Amino acid sequence: MWTSNAIFRATLRLVLVPLVQCGCPYAHAQAGTIAESEIQSRWAHDDGNTMPMSADYREVQHRLAQGWNTWDVNSVVTQVLLPEGLAIHVGLKHNNTLFGDAFLGNALIGRLEPGAEQVKPGPHSWTGDYTDISIAWKGHNWRIQSARDASDLVLLVSPLPSKSSSVLPPTVVFTVDFLWNRPGTALKRSGFIETRGATGIVPVYCTCVKPQTNPTREYIDIPIGGPYFAEDLTHPVGVSTGKRRTIAEIEAVIARQESRYKSSIAASGKNAPIVDAIETTLGWDTIYEPSKQRVVSPVSRVWSVNWGGYVIFDWDTFFAATMAGLADRDLAYADAIETLRESTAQGFVPNYARTGGWKSSDRSEPPVGSITVLGLYQRYHDRWFLEDAFAPLLRWNQWWAEHRDIQGYLAWGSDGENRPENLDDSSRGTRGGAILESGLDNSPMYDAATYDAKSHLLEYADVGLMSMYIADCDALAEIAGILDKPKDAADLKERSARYRVKLATLWDEGAGIFLNKDLHTGQFNRRLSPTNFYPMLARVATPAQAKTMIERYLMNPREFWGEWVIPMISRDDPAFGDQEYWRGRIWGPTNYLVYLGLRNYDNLNVSREFAAKSYNLFLKEWTDKGHVHENYNAIKGSGDDVSSSDRFYHWGALLGYVEELERSRTE
Repeated sequence: MWTSNAIFRATLRLVLVPLVQCGCPYAHAQAGTIAESEIQSRWAHDDGNTMPMSADYREVQHRLAQGWNTWDVNSVVTQVLLPEGLAIHVGLKHNNTLFGDAFLGNALIGRLEPGAEQVKPGPHSWTGDYTDISIAWKGHNWRIQSARDASDLVLLVSPLPSKSSSVLPPTVVFTVDFLWNRPGTALKRSGFIETRGATGIVPVYCTCVKPQTNPTREYIDIPIGGPYFAEDLTHPVGVSTGKRRTIAEIEAVIARQESRYKSSIAASGKNAPIVDAIETTLGWDTIYEPSKQRVVSPVSRVWSVNWGGYVIFDWDTFFAATMAGLADRDLAYADAIETLRESTAQGFVPNYARTGGWKSSDRSEPPVGSITVLGLYQRYHDRWFLEDAFAPLLRWNQWWAEHRDIQGYLAWGSDGENRPENLDDSSRGTRGGAILESGLDNSPMYDAATYDAKSHLLEYADVGLMSMYIADCDALAEIAGILDKPKDAADLKERSARYRVKLATLWDEGAGIFLNKDLHTGQFNRRLSPTNFYPMLARVATPAQAKTMIERYLMNPREFWGEWVIPMISRDDPAFGDQEYWRGRIWGPTNYLVYLGLRNYDNLNVSREFAAKSYNLFLKEWTDKGHVHENYNAIKGSGDDVSSSDRFYHWGALLGYVEELERSRTE
């Protein structure tokens, strides 16, 4: 069932209940019924929980949504000018003397369908001043570079050595139009395309050679609308806006911006390769999302296209904010705040939020928002950012204690009766939905967990959830202190202390580790995953307990250690051999959280080796293929061995980010 177009990490999970990925309106009807008259639109009804947007944050989005960049989610080879929405699409036509002509109008990184284009991303600056990408399709290979020259754009498409199945050369096609129903016109003039948008006239020129003897050659039968330029790709072809430029002039602009990009990366010293990887990853994954008029970094374009335009997952996008914080403050703030702005009417950040206003009103995902926001504040010190984020973070924090407490512990759940209701999400209000809230979808830890339909909770005291929640309380209490909110700070510290006591009871002295507890049977669950180390993240483990866990389990090759670390289930677990999704593979987010825990204790050598191993795993396919995997095989160290690992999923770069953190800490 796993394909590159159906890797539904947040809502469609292997061995769990699938979710059909299409929009469908909810209805204010009695549970289990819906009147046909209430189905009116593919858009969800407004849940009334949109955060007010501060003037400071409006300025952030205004700064981000300017100029030329790869803003269009549908194709990494489309350049869009904001705020106009003027787009220049780069397509390729495969020509044949017999049959088999084809046209590639859009390109995405990591598509796996038979015959799909293979895209290798090169550098992509935060601002889109410089981008570089290579594509292979139907035996053709070509490179596309772009650069900004003040307010203008230049594009250069160059053929690379190829082994085409046809004797005819391919044709590169540049189509010009306006996206998202934005007002504007694009008219073919003699020698250029004239566009008129909201801010004025932008002429577009091509270095294409105009046919001298046969004017009909200017027409090419391709499935596009609007004016275009076309040229056989037997030599470099350039496009420029604002004024006509020669190939040499276009190359000069590109060389200048490429040099600036390399200089900015080199400024990071020995961390330059890591910074380059993170900047490039988020550069290609960041889009303009028109329905809410925002710049944001969904997990990958393949995922967003399959969800109808965008999909924002909870901890995924918070971690994107963390990584963007290395150098792009505005994007970091946007990713964090836009995740919070998706909060439900019940007050929690949903598991997913997607095109049409649909979201998971029944379940959340791991509470990592406060540690993310506090970390960004500690880097940039903008008080307004804390003020914007505090209220939704506090509501979310309170929600966990009010809705996910069972016998004084915290457990995952799914409240299927919550409104608005995503009717196509059949996992809401089910055991499967409760497991999805963990973000660990098909983890063997939950194979035997019991779901209580009355409480809507798994009867399962979860070490990982409680640890993350305590860390959330502590970070949010610190934020409350900065914002002079003593009562909120006191309440948060009280909740932290209460759950610390309960989490401490999950320490098993004989086992030498914190264990999840099946509250249905009263027995400890002895299946181990990285979440069993999270009490170090929350600073609940004593130094002696941390030492025992690290020596007996983390550094033990029979349990978690090895060439590639750390797997999502211990190596001696029967499910380890599955190597499918959360059943035994390695994931960037869990490595990151375990690493943060190691930093809280005196384990310098361990954290250094852990970070280095994480980085080596990331480099394995990044260096050769430009892949940033959703997850990796813990035996082979590869991501390409399965179709259920997205090839360009930004949180894979967390494996490099932990090395950057470690080097910065020990310099």
